[in-house]
Amino acid sequence: MTRLVTSVIKWRAIRANLNSRIGFVATMGNLHSGHQSLLIRSINENKITVLSIFINPTQFDDKNDLASYPKTFEQDFILAEKLKVNYVLVPKYADLYPDNYKYRVIETDFSRCMEGAHRPKHFDGVLTVVMKLLMLVKPDRAYFGEKDFQQLQFITKMVKAFFLDTKIIPCPTIRDKNGLALSSRNSRLTQQQYKTAKRFPELLAMNASLSAITQKLKNQGFFVDYVEEYNDRRLAAVRLGKIRLIDNITI
Repeated sequence: MTRLVTSVIKWRAIRANLNSRIGFVATMGNLHSGHQSLLIRSINENKITVLSIFINPTQFDDKNDLASYPKTFEQDFILAEKLKVNYVLVPKYADLYPDNYKYRVIETDFSRCMEGAHRPKHFDGVLTVVMKLLMLVKPDRAYFGEKDFQQLQFITKMVKAFFLDTKIIPCPTIRDKNGLALSSRNSRLTQQQYKTAKRFPELLAMNASLSAITQKLKNQGFFVDYVEEYNDRRLAAVRLGKIRLIDNITI
C-alpha cells in the first residue's frame, strides 16, 4: 500500500523505523514517463521507494512560471499506487523551509554558466531543496534524470562534498516518439509549438558548429538561450513563447 505523508515530523518518525534499503525520487509532480522510469528503477533496486512531490518556489526565477507549473497531484498519486511506491512525501513549505530560505546551499563555479547564467540563483534553490530532502529521506540511492544534466552534476558533487551516504544514480533521458525529451512543461505546448519543438533534438544532434546549430534553431522559430559543449556533452536551452525547453546529447 502506498502511504501519503504530508508532515515532516511524521515522516521523521517513520524514517527512524525503516531499516531496509531505500531508493528515492525527488519530483515537483506532474509525473510523466520519465519520472515513471526513475520510480521503476528504484523499485527494482531497493526494498523501499520514496517519492517526493514538492513544487519548490526557491528554484523559480519567474513567478509566472511558478504559478503556471502544472499541478496534477491526484493523477500523480494514482501512478504511485499503480507502481506500488511505498511512500509519497508531500511536505509543506513551512515545514521544509522553517528558516524561510535564509540558509541555502550554493555552488560558486559551474553554476555561473549555461542554465545558471540564464536563471540566476536557480541552482541555489535546487541544491538547497535536494539537500533538505536527502537529509530527511536518508536514502541509500537517489535517482535523477540526465535531461537536467547540469543539475545532475551539481547534485552528484554536492553529495560528495558534504559526505552524504546517498549514491546518486544517473538515469537516461526518456523521449517521446518524435525524440523530444519528456518534460512537465511539454504539456503546455500548443499543437503548432509541438511541431516546432520536435525539431529541437534533431538540430541539436547535427554534425555542425555550435553557431550553425544556433542559427538553424532560430530559423525554425526558437529563441535560443544557449548551445554549448561541456566535456562530452552538447547542451542547449530554447524558448517557444513562454515555454522553455532544455536538452543535451552525448557527442
